[in-house]
Amino acid sequence: MNNKVYIFDTTLRDGEQVPGCQLATEEKITIARELEALGVDVIEAGFPISSPGDFLSVIGISRAVKEPVVCGLTRAKQEDIDVAAEALRYAKRGRIHTGIGSSDVHIKHKFKSNREQVLEQGVWAVKYAKSKGYEVEFYAEDAGRADLAFLAQMIEATIAAGADVVNIPDTTGYCLPHLYGKRIQYLFDHVSNIDKAIVSVHCHNDLGMATANTISGLIHGARQAEVTINGIGERAGNTSLEEVAMTLKTHQDLGLTTNIKSEKIYDLSKLVSKMMRMPVQPNKAIVGANAFSHSSGIHQDGFLKHAENYEIINPADVGVSSSSIVLTARSGRAALKHRLEVLGHKIEGAELDLVYENFLIVADEKKHVGDEDLEILATNILVLSR
Repeated sequence: MNNKVYIFDTTLRDGEQVPGCQLATEEKITIARELEALGVDVIEAGFPISSPGDFLSVIGISRAVKEPVVCGLTRAKQEDIDVAAEALRYAKRGRIHTGIGSSDVHIKHKFKSNREQVLEQGVWAVKYAKSKGYEVEFYAEDAGRADLAFLAQMIEATIAAGADVVNIPDTTGYCLPHLYGKRIQYLFDHVSNIDKAIVSVHCHNDLGMATANTISGLIHGARQAEVTINGIGERAGNTSLEEVAMTLKTHQDLGLTTNIKSEKIYDLSKLVSKMMRMPVQPNKAIVGANAFSHSSGIHQDGFLKHAENYEIINPADVGVSSSSIVLTARSGRAALKHRLEVLGHKIEGAELDLVYENFLIVADEKKHVGDEDLEILATNILVLSR
């Protein structure tokens, strides 16, 4: 089996569905160009029929990027597919992403239909999209809660109808990682033509397991991961691009590779955060402000002795200039001594003990001790002791 994992970025479609994060066409084009530079394989540029702005954005992105596949989302409806095909007309490689619900919850309560009719509509949508001359990806919405036998039937039928990619979304973030992986494995074991399409995983983070589910899906044979920068997306968000890319890079024993130029991750994370007015939580993996910061004395001492004691990723690998030692009341002498030496003060022994005692008093009051505070502490102690 091919070990290349295709990165399908949906920051500009699923990510933009976050309330207050809507972008103008020019902003979308700017991000799309950076996604291309990052090395993503597919850019889901929008949902063309949803609004004139989205339609124009898909056109603009199709013109702006050359290497990635440009994808437009549709429902399993003729008018949606017609509009998406028109929006993709300038794409070097275009893809229509069409689909329908696969779980009984969706079939009964969303479509007011039955399995037979939904299956027929999904197969029709793939055939009709394929007639437009583009790649076709089929999504079986809410596959995480679908009956497995019916899901396998749907996937086999849509591949036979011409789907190049089949997307197995955990739309509600319901699945547990080991069960989602088994779901992907079931399809490989029970869909006779599964080798004729790429299996894609699209996971949401409602229970905080989007990345874990995505990695489990890839381990069990999926070869496309649908992700967003910073993990943004509806409700609790989508699988984070940076987490998937760096998990695969860190766990080389999995034998899975991507085209992602990881050193560009941090700058793109900041760009998306700024343009979408969506702050990144400080403890966010890979790109959060604290991802490479150390404030506990035990951790600081271990890190200063050997970075790999507490860091499994070199910050430079994701575009962060360096790790940081944050001085707080939890910091120890090793970190304090290190920072003082950086500032040009070589203090040891009893003098260091005295500086440390006074440092803790300041740290309890200020929570975070900066370089100016350290300069004052060092100067005062040196004057008193000498």
